Amino acid sequence: MASLHCSSYFLGTNLTKQNSIAIFQSYSPTSFTKLASRVSHQRSLLCSLAMNGCEADHKEPLGTVETRTLSTVTSPAIATEKLITAVSNLKTEPPSFSSGIIRLQVPIDQTIGAIDWLHAQNDALPRSFFSCRRSDAGRQDLLQDLASENVNGSSDHNPVSVAGIGSAAFFRDLSPFSHDHWRCIRRFLSSTSPLIRAYGGFRFDARGKIAVEWEQFGSFYFTVPQVEFVEFGDNSMLAATVAWDEEISWTLENAIEALQETMLQVSSGIKRGKRESLGVSVVSKNHVPSEGAYHPAVTSALEIIKAENSPLSKVVLARSTRIITDTDIDPIAWLARLQREGQDAYQFCLQPPGAPAFIGNTVGVCSEALAATRPRGDSAVSDMEIERDLLTSPKDDLEFSIVREKIREQLNAICDRVIVRPPKTVRKLARVQHLYSQLAGQLRREDDEFDILTALHPTPAVCGCPVDEARLLIKQIESFDRGMYAGPVGYFGGGESEFSVGIRSALVEKGLGALIYAGTGIVSGSDSSSEWNELDLKISQFIKSLEHKPALQPIN
Repeated sequence: MASLHCSSYFLGTNLTKQNSIAIFQSYSPTSFTKLASRVSHQRSLLCSLAMNGCEADHKEPLGTVETRTLSTVTSPAIATEKLITAVSNLKTEPPSFSSGIIRLQVPIDQTIGAIDWLHAQNDALPRSFFSCRRSDAGRQDLLQDLASENVNGSSDHNPVSVAGIGSAAFFRDLSPFSHDHWRCIRRFLSSTSPLIRAYGGFRFDARGKIAVEWEQFGSFYFTVPQVEFVEFGDNSMLAATVAWDEEISWTLENAIEALQETMLQVSSGIKRGKRESLGVSVVSKNHVPSEGAYHPAVTSALEIIKAENSPLSKVVLARSTRIITDTDIDPIAWLARLQREGQDAYQFCLQPPGAPAFIGNTVGVCSEALAATRPRGDSAVSDMEIERDLLTSPKDDLEFSIVREKIREQLNAICDRVIVRPPKTVRKLARVQHLYSQLAGQLRREDDEFDILTALHPTPAVCGCPVDEARLLIKQIESFDRGMYAGPVGYFGGGESEFSVGIRSALVEKGLGALIYAGTGIVSGSDSSSEWNELDLKISQFIKSLEHKPALQPIN
């Protein structure tokens, strides 16, 4: 039987087919112009985008899906040279298949941060980054309660972080993500090559009108990077991938030539992020909606929630804040700062060609159901006072309970058994603290990946409850495109798949500042001024990581 692990702040799956363990994590969160595309082309090195796997016949399996591991080396420079030679050899002695995907990987006998490697790649596009929480004892305890087998069997081989540039294959469409789209991605994956993964995400509202800043992301966007740097706990790895399918006029020769072009751009250097301030100051902020428009919107939502026989108990109203800075924002340097602050967080970056960088730091990633937000106190005494206020607030308890119970209900529909533990407590992070609990369940089927995503997105944590009514109200009230904010972000893999919700996120473009997104749950008892202040708090925590020195590490 497979196991499902869920946290109601961070939405993600971790489906390990080898051990029949699936983990689902979810949590409750508390314009650019067309110039963006042109500026991105001028300022970035564009790698070949390769083929769109969605154009192929998903019913026809690839001729080969394989990984070739070369001998271990001592540095990224030697690994790069070794891969260049291996790619040339592949061109000289090509396999006979008309379609396939081959990963060439070189272990490196030293620990190097994947984000430090990515930072040295001179803005090569497309690029991606994904990192997991560093420690996850709570999740493993829950899973042990659900399964007698050893759930840690492959954890030592799981990457800590993965950075990628270029695209061996990508998957993008303007229509909503469907089962056929999922099959198209799955066609390139295999349990025998667990590190061949497609990284990407989905829009919050797949049927909504796509704003210009989100155009290059489509309704969904996934990429299998051409060149990857993988960070493990005690070593590293550099990998290169080629994918081809003659059915859609992308031959192995095309794929190898495109990879060779990208390899020429790869830097073997490592650029470690600054520990001091990034040297960026925010000179202006503009909110959509404005404060004047936000208060009436909350009032309207509360009237609907309180109306007799209204099914709506919660709606999450979001805000987009455009910041203009005195100098360009380096999205990878910003993400590196967020990573240092969020050791029990989950960071990501997605940047297709010609697009801004979508980055995020989804706090409390593993098996935590979070809702409601308070700042950390200036002292131990004030911190405890804020914690007590959070635990005893009726409004926050209602918001948290709606999220936790709705996800429990959704899990019960696809699981044989669901565990919630603890019912409610406080989790303290570097700059904020939240209510949280943990949920885990036993999946009825192992191959539930697509069904899980469609069943649990959007969660009441980022949308409301009931979801359909809340989503309709959001469409009526919100005047900006959420894009991938509050949508699932992560990867599909042959060995496992993992997704989070893209909250605590920003869309960053050099020369154009950034759009920062945040939302709050509106329930009976909500006060519009308090909700606006909570939005300010959430965005300020993000901006502080840009302007100031790092915060103290989280206290568990």
